Amino acid sequence: MLYTFDIIVVGGGHAGCEAAAAAAKMGSQVLLISMDMTKFASMSCNPAVGGVAKGQIVREIDALGGCTGIVTDKTSIQFRMLNRSKGPAMWSPRSQCDRTLFSVEWRKMLEANTNLSFWQDFVVNIFVNDGKVEGVQTALGVKFYSKAVILTAGTFLNGKIHVGRTQLVGGRMGEMPSVGLTEQLVSLGFESGRMKTGTPPRFDGRTINFEKLTIQHGDENPSKFSFLPEIKPVEKQKPCYIIRTSPEVHKILESGFDDSPLFIGIIKGIGPRYCPSIEDKIKTFSDKESHQLFLEPEGFDTNEYYLSGFSSSLPLDVQYKALRKVEGFENLKIFRPGYAIEYDYFPPTQLYHTLETKLVENLFFAGQINGTTGYEEAAAQGLMAGINAYLKLNNNEQFILSRNQAYIGVLIDDLVSKGVDEPYRMFTSRSEYRILLRQDNADERLTELSYKIGLASAERYKNVIVKQKAINELITFINEISVSPDEINPYLVSISSAEINQKRKLADVLSRPEVSVVTVLNVISDIKCKLEGIGNLTLEVIEEAEIIIKYSGYIDREQLLVEKMLRLEKVKIPENFDYSKINITIEARQKLNMIRPATIGQASRISGVSPADISVLLVLLGR
Repeated sequence: MLYTFDIIVVGGGHAGCEAAAAAAKMGSQVLLISMDMTKFASMSCNPAVGGVAKGQIVREIDALGGCTGIVTDKTSIQFRMLNRSKGPAMWSPRSQCDRTLFSVEWRKMLEANTNLSFWQDFVVNIFVNDGKVEGVQTALGVKFYSKAVILTAGTFLNGKIHVGRTQLVGGRMGEMPSVGLTEQLVSLGFESGRMKTGTPPRFDGRTINFEKLTIQHGDENPSKFSFLPEIKPVEKQKPCYIIRTSPEVHKILESGFDDSPLFIGIIKGIGPRYCPSIEDKIKTFSDKESHQLFLEPEGFDTNEYYLSGFSSSLPLDVQYKALRKVEGFENLKIFRPGYAIEYDYFPPTQLYHTLETKLVENLFFAGQINGTTGYEEAAAQGLMAGINAYLKLNNNEQFILSRNQAYIGVLIDDLVSKGVDEPYRMFTSRSEYRILLRQDNADERLTELSYKIGLASAERYKNVIVKQKAINELITFINEISVSPDEINPYLVSISSAEINQKRKLADVLSRPEVSVVTVLNVISDIKCKLEGIGNLTLEVIEEAEIIIKYSGYIDREQLLVEKMLRLEKVKIPENFDYSKINITIEARQKLNMIRPATIGQASRISGVSPADISVLLVLLGR
């Protein structure tokens, strides 16, 4: 058996799978060590991928040549584009998936890569010699050696599960935790902390009265995550359901507060602000008589359902009694109660933007170990860690995405520059350039960059070039062609839009929010005929061209902001710069010494570093 590899990935979750797949695809010999090879990229919480900002991240992962979008599309059971009523910067794809098939499909993709090997075991020790990682040792006593290690431990580091006053050790319900790695890393000088997350109960769908619930269908014409043309949208969709709690449900849940590990101090870890448990919602929003919840199917061929919004660590009997008072749940049976889980993490200010640790060379952290929450955030980090591990071992330039290039860039820059004081979740509001970082143009932003480093395929890059050409041709056509009142007014009247009284450029008409390119092309047959010369005129192309035309002013304005920001990013700070001797605030001095920013731009985003401090730095650097 071969015991030496280029890269070892510890953990088979979303981060680990993307890291292993990327590094192996680029050419490294990779070993993926997982506790359970039947649960690759397990959907530990809700059986869904995407959502607000998270959907943009998945499209970026796909544009870079990652696998999460492809696996999601292949296992989708419902697709919805969220926030369609808002501007395109807010449009966010989300897909319900078949939980079991998701792991199966991931395993197929991983096993198809001949550069990737597997080992099912626990890692109990990381070999470090003279500040450089050299491999790992497993619980079976097997020693594997490598030039780099990517640690993606998820919620397994000293994981502890809470259901009321009952406590179990585990990284997930029924699975053993990882013990000893935190203590070893702390002995090497790393700082660690404790976080908490939760998951709702699972139900037997045969005991639910769905006729009493509000049905929520997927999109009539569903889209998909992957930009690859051979990957198709979901055809057969399953519905979700909307339900609401009641004062009676709240009263029963409140009866368990005295046994809640969250309220009586048993749980010490910091929980996610934007995904609170049901008991936290009731206590924080005591004035509300009802909370909206979503009942989601776990797959095509199962009766198991998931209740989104009802994560809880309350005692089982309290959860059960309260749920049976929800309309439609009168005869409910539970497969598994909701529970909270505490686990160790390492503040991400201890990392470079490549996700390599500053203390140990060639040791990378990715996923929840960095204080994030969510499959999408974890997968993005894994992908970037896998890419950068490969590039470093092959003496190539590091691959770092800036804040104006991708949500992935925002994610990593926030983690490394600002750190976390609660589980980090991505939102569109975290990006100052969200009109540029739309879900529809992720391939145009990122695929060429990935192709140049050897991850995205030539075929994928060719598709982007063809798409860009079609978009540019369509925009030119729309900007040049005029429409007469006779051609366009009947349509404008039908949508209650003001009529025109003379010929106008089509682009002017399309600048109106209520006017749709697709509809205009359908109602004016002459225009449709003239468009036949533009190849690859897909709905995706038409939609992006419309966004660019309608929002050109906003796009241009953000581009100017990007150019200003890039000027600061180009001002490098020497690696050994001595902050202790300069006249800035004590907090700024401490933060700058700890984080060691590479540029003035990064320094300006560190919490506690003021514009005045940045001005001092600029003067000292000769700017």
